[in-house]
Amino acid sequence: MTTPYAETKDALLDAALMHVPFDGWSEASFRAAAEDAGIDMAMARAVCPRGAVDLALAYHARGDAAMVARMQSDDMPDRFRDKVAAAVRFRIEAVTDKEAVRRGTTLFALPMHAADGAKAIWGTADKIWTTLGDTSDDVNWYTKRATLSGVYSATVLYWLGDDSVDNQATWAFLDRRIDDVMQIEKVKAQVRDNKALSALMAGPNWLLSQIKAPRPDADIDLPGRWGSKP
Repeated sequence: MTTPYAETKDALLDAALMHVPFDGWSEASFRAAAEDAGIDMAMARAVCPRGAVDLALAYHARGDAAMVARMQSDDMPDRFRDKVAAAVRFRIEAVTDKEAVRRGTTLFALPMHAADGAKAIWGTADKIWTTLGDTSDDVNWYTKRATLSGVYSATVLYWLGDDSVDNQATWAFLDRRIDDVMQIEKVKAQVRDNKALSALMAGPNWLLSQIKAPRPDADIDLPGRWGSKP
């Protein structure tokens, strides 16, 4: 059920998208959005304390939600690497305003907002893996999301400058990045199968085995926990 809070934020976001291409995710866009939506500024601040930054994050979250909905409704490819590629493509195709993403990239490149941008990208990667049924609960939980965050970020930056028909150049770029990741996985498998290298990595592997994924119900900002499996 949609809450008044969510409805107000959605109204602000919809109104802001008319101004972002010209003024970016800025205070000017935020104030114009509140005026266009007929929302009192005090109420707008209560919903978005950081103004346009919160709206930019809401826009990113809206795209994530559209991606997940499509992943759950569309027929996904059979090969797992193709499922991941399709998910990233769905996320990019969920964008309703390319200029809003371009302006968001500029916003989250600023030092004071870089952490917010990184968290949003990590969240996208996490939603992809979770929707695909990832059950890892060790260091692989982190490496999967970190790797996919890099693939997604690079693909979005490429897409922003892509003028090919139907973004074909972007999808080819995405496939190459996915193939690069698969090569890394092959090397890791070869290391595990090599007795000498496995023995050499025994210590680091033991240390990494102590890293656990965050519990689903954990309401913390810290990434993961240390300790043995329950």
